[in-house]
Amino acid sequence: MHTATDTAIAIVGPGAIGTTVAAALHEVGRSHLLCGRTPRDQVTLQDGDRRVVVPGPVQTEPGLIDRKMDLVFLAVKATQTETASGWLAALCRPDTVVCVLQNGVEQLEGVAKHAPRARIVPAVVWFPAQAQADGSVRLRGDARLSLPDMPASRVVAEGLQGTRCAVDITADFPSVAWRKLLQNAVAGLMALTHRRAGMFVRPDIAALALAYLRECLAVARAEGAKLGDEVPQEILAKFQAASADLSTSILTDREAGRPLEWDIRNGVISRRGRAHGIPTPISDIVLPLLAAASDGPG
Repeated sequence: MHTATDTAIAIVGPGAIGTTVAAALHEVGRSHLLCGRTPRDQVTLQDGDRRVVVPGPVQTEPGLIDRKMDLVFLAVKATQTETASGWLAALCRPDTVVCVLQNGVEQLEGVAKHAPRARIVPAVVWFPAQAQADGSVRLRGDARLSLPDMPASRVVAEGLQGTRCAVDITADFPSVAWRKLLQNAVAGLMALTHRRAGMFVRPDIAALALAYLRECLAVARAEGAKLGDEVPQEILAKFQAASADLSTSILTDREAGRPLEWDIRNGVISRRGRAHGIPTPISDIVLPLLAAASDGPG
């Protein structure tokens, strides 16, 4: 059995979320391998006035990896999972735990085919981290993950024990995951308007957001999520109370002209709604707009 200090850890995708986890591990002296597409000597996290520099290098060639890991944090976007499959093959053995730090409620299905031998743990990421123009990452809140109550989750919790990244293991993970999905789904409106969280104080946007969240809630409940009637208003209130310049990853991708996670964040509402016979009129408008904004043509 490994202890937190001797667990072999790799982070695939040192972007905003991956850099935050890397910094959390580095601060307590826990070594780890950084794996990504772009060679870098270091990654940097900015947390208020505190700056954490994590030494690299960032590895870019899966074929050069000569050892397997005990724990892998997969922190690439869901749209990049297939391109990260080489890393999963290089890093994983049958007992390797892969903690999926991605949006959505379909993480197991999305990653299992690329890491069929590994033990996959879906996670809900609760902290806002944003990539900055200089390549650093700005953390705007406490780092926290929610994991399902399963044996492999203990490996993740032990790997992060004593770090700034708190780990909650929950018996009702589907409800937690669907609540986060509702938050992610309504954030898709920010990608369509090219506006940050301040837009939610507009009465017209607030009304649209609330109606969309209620539509998403109906689908979530049909999927077994135990979420009360108050959840849509709570999520909206959180956006309204946030800093007006708070962004979201789907808006950041839209501004950079990158593919959007429109299917796992928004498409899932329409897909699961159809399966349950639940009308999703707002999703049926939002979804094609996001898909076109992401994939074109034009």
